[in-house]
Order: sequence, then structure tokens, then C-alpha cells
Amino acid sequence: MTDPTTTGEVHRLRAPISDEDWWRGPATAPVTLVEYADYECPHCQAMYPVLERLFNSYRDHMRFVVRHFPVTSSHPHAADAALAAEAAGRQGRFWEMHRRLFEHPGKLAPEDLLAHARAIGLDMGRFEDDINDAALRQKIEEDKRLGLRSGVNGTPTLFINGVRYDGPRSFEALADVIEREAHKGGQR
Repeated sequence: MTDPTTTGEVHRLRAPISDEDWWRGPATAPVTLVEYADYECPHCQAMYPVLERLFNSYRDHMRFVVRHFPVTSSHPHAADAALAAEAAGRQGRFWEMHRRLFEHPGKLAPEDLLAHARAIGLDMGRFEDDINDAALRQKIEEDKRLGLRSGVNGTPTLFINGVRYDGPRSFEALADVIEREAHKGGQR
């Protein structure tokens, strides 16, 4: 992808999408958008409705992937929120938790995470066991490590078809890039 709004070094996604990732949309979609996100980040919270609208508008042509990048130095609840999303994912409810965490900003304290888990109907005993599972914490750290290798230095960071997107964050600007990339995908 070539974008006139990017300058300097082109950062590429260093880790391919795998079964360990959370994604929606067709695996064979001509466009893959990866977001490195932090549930406590106000910029990620502002980006959430834009990305949801984008996915809903291009769901047949776009695969949307979320990877964790908790910036714990300024967001003390971000890692625990990511753990809650991962624990919900073990019960098939990652996207429901993802939605709740972004739609309830400022509600990321431990008691809030439990309330979110109850609200989406999780098995609470299993959720509490899973949220304390070191393997989930390790997965989040691996997402962050892969992000750093790919040039992620803050959130939200977006990659479209493997190239970091540094352009405008509006729905219109992103839709234009998605449409161009989808058209190129049909030309290959």
C-alpha cells in the first residue's frame, strides 16, 4: 500500500495473522486491517466507533484483527482489561467484551471487569480462573512484543494489508484506503 500521507520509514507488520489472533470477517478478504489497541487509551476509544462503522460497511471485503498493546506506563488498567477480553474469548465472547470495554470508558477497575463479565453472561468461576492464567498474560505480552517489532509505538496503531497506516483517522479517509486496497485485491 502506498499512501501519500505517510512519510519516512515504512513500517510493516512483522507477524502474520494466526489462529492466536482475534479477527472478524472473511479470512480471504482482500483487505486486512490490524489494530494494536489499549482499552484505556482515549484515542482508541475515539477510534472504536470509526473502526466498527468501517467493518460494518466493508464486512465482505475486510478482515478486522485486534491485537493488544497495553501502555501500562500511562494506563494502569489496560493490561487487566486486555486480560478480561482474552478470558472472555476463552468462552467465545471476545468481541462482546471488546465492545463493552470500549463502550464503558473509565470502567476498567477489577470490580468493573467482573461486572462486564456478568453482563455478557460469562461463567464467572471460569472467568476468574482465566483472568489469572499466566498464559493469557503471556499472550498479551507477545502481542505487544510483535507490535514493537512492527514499529508500534503508541495506540491505536493501524496496519492495512501489512503496512502501517499513518494517515487521517476519519471514516471517510479509511474507507477510501479500504476501497483502493479492495480494488487492488481484485486485480491481482
